[in-house]
Amino acid sequence: MLKNILAITGKPGLYKLINHGNNMLIVESLLDGKRMPTYGRDKIISLADISMFTMDEDLPLSEVLTRLGKKEGLKVSSIDAKKADNDALRAYFASFVPNYDVDRVYPSDIRKLVLWYNILINAGITDFTVEEEENQEQVKENKEQKTDNKKAVAKQAVKTQKAAGKASAKTGVGAKKG
Repeated sequence: MLKNILAITGKPGLYKLINHGNNMLIVESLLDGKRMPTYGRDKIISLADISMFTMDEDLPLSEVLTRLGKKEGLKVSSIDAKKADNDALRAYFASFVPNYDVDRVYPSDIRKLVLWYNILINAGITDFTVEEEENQEQVKENKEQKTDNKKAVAKQAVKTQKAAGKASAKTGVGAKKG
């Protein structure tokens, strides 16, 4: 689900990808439901492409949101991210990601994470997984398209061979002289 949810630099909240056109995307705000175009000059990133720093390896945002959802029971966060001080935010984040990198995950990152989580919950989005099935469907469609292309090439080859056979029969090429 996170693949179609976008963050746009300079614009508040999160956006759902609706459609794409020439040099632009049509997005819908998860805050107020308004649709608008975004262009190539806007820095747009999918939530599926974001990860958080940990001491071991980077943790995808989908996993972080899933852990936060388990902690909160898929309800709005118990901490007010706008009013909480930095130490409270760090302690809250450590409660569901205990091995996060304290030097590289800033309180502003945690604040944004909590705000995004609340936006997603309020919008009714509780599935924080990245669509592996969607990728598998695309692979399947690509295979089917390649198969269709091979069949079309094979049909064209048969037609070409038949046309060549008819042409040689008319001109007598390859015919036995008797």
